[in-house]
Amino acid sequence: MKYRSYLILLISIPLLAFTIHKYYISLCEVEYIPEKQSVQIIISHFIDDLEISLNNEGQKNLFLATNKEVKNSNQIFEAYLNKHLKFTINNKETTYQFIGKEYDDDLVRFYLEIPNIEKLTSIEVENTCLIKDFDDQQNIIKIKVKKFNKTLYLTKNNVKGLLNFQQNN
Repeated sequence: MKYRSYLILLISIPLLAFTIHKYYISLCEVEYIPEKQSVQIIISHFIDDLEISLNNEGQKNLFLATNKEVKNSNQIFEAYLNKHLKFTINNKETTYQFIGKEYDDDLVRFYLEIPNIEKLTSIEVENTCLIKDFDDQQNIIKIKVKKFNKTLYLTKNNVKGLLNFQQNN
């Protein structure tokens, strides 16, 4: 019996190591819609990671995704995104409109839009969300412009990505 318990313990330790390990990623999907002359953005974060980051920036007791969530959470999210997520379109720094958010299990998705973009010749994305709070944070940026698809992997050492579309439009 003692041998069997020891064997179970030896097998369980490596399995627990895999379940304890956490990945730090966010996904930002960017799509240019020529018919609407807009860049539409969906950015997803794990709620617990975002709450840690917001707490570290002085926003305490937010109770995200609960019935006790603070009433001004959208303003807090919008301010956080404006500080950490920047777009330069056609060599001009551009602001986006915060459309809203939705919770999906352990994720929060933010919907943003940059209107009045007649033609997209270049896009630069700077994403420092969660970077200072998690050393292994990866911010994945998926960009779709017509039939062109590109994925950028931004990290602490590389927080910006630039794509030019002159040849692709």
